[in-house]
Amino acid sequence: MMKESLKESIEEHFGKIPDQRVVTRSSHKLVDIIAIAIIAILCGADGWVAIETYGKAKEEWLKTFLELPNGIPSHDTFGRIFSQLDPEILEKNFQSWVKLITAQLGLEVVAIDGKSLKGSYDRENSLKSLVMVSAWSNSHKLVLGQVAVSAKIE
Repeated sequence: MMKESLKESIEEHFGKIPDQRVVTRSSHKLVDIIAIAIIAILCGADGWVAIETYGKAKEEWLKTFLELPNGIPSHDTFGRIFSQLDPEILEKNFQSWVKLITAQLGLEVVAIDGKSLKGSYDRENSLKSLVMVSAWSNSHKLVLGQVAVSAKIE
């Protein structure tokens, strides 16, 4: 059983991120906005509209651990709020949260990374650079696998 509830861990890791908004004009809690976005992205959302759509589809479940005093924010709100956040602070807190969850569940994080191989572009035959995607186990200091892919995904 987890030592902390999901609500407590989200509040602990994202509740202290500085909020640049005017509090009296804010209808959504910053921690709720961050949590919805992270969970939606982990579930495959790839933009602000997709994050809003995910939030609306899962609103009842999200209310079990988020306050959501005014429902799910609009896609414009997500975009505006995230443009104001310090990405380094958000990344630090996200990594800390992931470490807590993986430790409590006894899981290991596997890093996935892609690189274009320098010098692999073939101008004469108009062939693109070779792109390799690797899976890395940090706890074992070991590449778990590599595969060539047809293109780099932006």
